[in-house]
Amino acid sequence: MNPSTETALPAVDTSLRFVRVIERRADGLVSFEFSIGWPELAVELMLPAPAFEAFCANNRVQRLDT
Repeated sequence: MNPSTETALPAVDTSLRFVRVIERRADGLVSFEFSIGWPELAVELMLPAPAFEAFCANNRVQRLDT
């Protein structure tokens, strides 16, 4: 690919971490999306509620669901 014709990607700040809760299940699990840098590009994860709260604190996330 010719470098002069490549589309430039937007800069990404990998220090930004995002969480969007999808569901808090009756069995105590929290289903959520986690992303680094770009909130539009996420992975879906599931953790028990206490582990989810610790995960959010450890990663200093910005909550997108509130």
